[in-house]
Amino acid sequence: MKLNKPLSLVALSVIGSLQIAHAAPVYTIENLADLMDQSAEAPKGTLDGTRNGYGLAVNDQDEMVGIAKGKKKLSTADIDDDGIIDIEDGIADEERITFSIDKAIEGNNFTFTAGENASNGAWLPLFDSVNGTTDPSDTDVVNSVDTYYYDINNAGIKVGAMTAPEQTLEYTGDNTDQDFWYFREYEQRGVIKTADAEVEVIPPYVQYVNEDDETETALVGGFSTVVAINQNNLTTGYASTDMSNSGKSQVDNCFDDSETLPLDICVQDKQFPDDNTGARKVQYQTRAFVWQLEGNEVVATQLPLGLEPSSSSTTTYIAQGLGINTAGTVAGRSHVYRNGNRDRLRVDAGYWSKDADGVYQYNDIEMDKDFNSSIAYDINDDGILVGSYYSYLEGFLRHKFFYYDTQADNPEVITPNDFFSKTSDRESKPKDINNQGQVVGFVDTTSERDGKPRPKAGFLFDVNTLEFSNINKIMTCDSRGYVADGDGWKRQEISVSDDTGDVLTYEADIYVVEATSINENGTIVGTAFVRKPTYKTDDNGDLELGENGGPLFDRNANGEPVTSYLPRMVVLKPTNSGEGCSEVDGTEDEPFVRKGAATFAWLFALPLVWLRRRKHA
Repeated sequence: MKLNKPLSLVALSVIGSLQIAHAAPVYTIENLADLMDQSAEAPKGTLDGTRNGYGLAVNDQDEMVGIAKGKKKLSTADIDDDGIIDIEDGIADEERITFSIDKAIEGNNFTFTAGENASNGAWLPLFDSVNGTTDPSDTDVVNSVDTYYYDINNAGIKVGAMTAPEQTLEYTGDNTDQDFWYFREYEQRGVIKTADAEVEVIPPYVQYVNEDDETETALVGGFSTVVAINQNNLTTGYASTDMSNSGKSQVDNCFDDSETLPLDICVQDKQFPDDNTGARKVQYQTRAFVWQLEGNEVVATQLPLGLEPSSSSTTTYIAQGLGINTAGTVAGRSHVYRNGNRDRLRVDAGYWSKDADGVYQYNDIEMDKDFNSSIAYDINDDGILVGSYYSYLEGFLRHKFFYYDTQADNPEVITPNDFFSKTSDRESKPKDINNQGQVVGFVDTTSERDGKPRPKAGFLFDVNTLEFSNINKIMTCDSRGYVADGDGWKRQEISVSDDTGDVLTYEADIYVVEATSINENGTIVGTAFVRKPTYKTDDNGDLELGENGGPLFDRNANGEPVTSYLPRMVVLKPTNSGEGCSEVDGTEDEPFVRKGAATFAWLFALPLVWLRRRKHA
């Protein structure tokens, strides 16, 4: 952190504990009307025909990108006494999307854009096709492609990843009711989308060649992902440069089993994630890259690993670029020998910058020897890097937010105070930092140690004032689902009826559980949990309609309508009027709880997948 006078870690801790009186900005939800719309067909912060919506990135023109996830319905197996669906366990087994060479591939992730001045309306999700995907609201088409957006620059250029479309091969096995095998050319490939083109980012390694028998070759596809883009159209991410030794053995087995399975089908079977663990049998050597977009082509530069492997090493090493600033400095992580000790092989946060000759060099960040690992997510134009380390805190392994001034004479890893203290075991992760020194991410809101996932909240941290704010505490009351009640506030009561005429009345509730991006104007995008009625859907996730053509409430075992808390894309902007909502009710102390980790293949872009609403007395 750059200050007029150098401050020690002790001084920073003292300042943080004093809660210096710098007023954090007050925020309003810009897409509040959309989130509060109760019609079953309304987008409500996601694409029509999908279950969950997530905001991922916003540029300085107030244009954003996001991901809509899931056409499958929620499980209603566990409903509490208040008629609220408990989604601690995600979705029922019969509703999960699994991958198999014996059945058609079903895509479950869709990209969208939104903006303040978008043609379809302010901040309304608009489907954006990548690699031939069709709108998820079109129930006549089953998409086999998964697509992801992770960033957008001020020119409106979007970056992310995609899978290949499904291919089929005539089935020759023993199943009498099966006509085809199913496979695809690659499992993950970076993409850059401009106004008039999709630029495919092909990794260096896509083809396996047996070193002992060069006649044995297999198209394995490799993988690549583009995670971030700066204003000069320089992008960063990571890609496969080789296959792990164990992966090569797996593919060698496919040549041996060629009489049982065709080669392409066997290779695909090795690359699909395991239904239980999510692991893949084929792994790749992974390296960080930058790709300069020039017209409709990219020029690739591989970034160095944070260590020099020995010639006899069989280890599978990884390095990933995850954030980039205007100068082209890249934040991410790499395998390193921790603090130069070759006995401590770790995956740690670091950054790549150009030397005097314009060549990228890896810069290590000195980490405490007791940290298990660390990662850097972003870096701003002043060289302030944000990340998290994974370490024992109060006896528990937790991720903890840190920031680091790469331009300081003696840079240090600084852990700011959160809602409690910087040494507490409240987990926190940053996701983005702007050039004003504002950081957004998510943080635990309680210190429960009952083995259950903890409630999370989006946070806003200011590097200059050291102020750490729960975003929900600096939102206006109407953005929290309250309405004026005399001199105070009360929860807004919402009544909605279904096709049968039955009326469901419940209290509005909106809680920001993760902030993922903040632009130079302070606009924040992320994900909120919004309480909604639950409607019946068929096996394809489409609404079931009653005799009058309207939707039908889903009901509990007693026949009563139920509600659920669903992830929705949220947009927040600072306001000059109003004040942060100080109302406290049953939802304040234990708002929402996150379940599980990211299902996106590039890791760490979106940790928020399944959340549950904790039951209150």
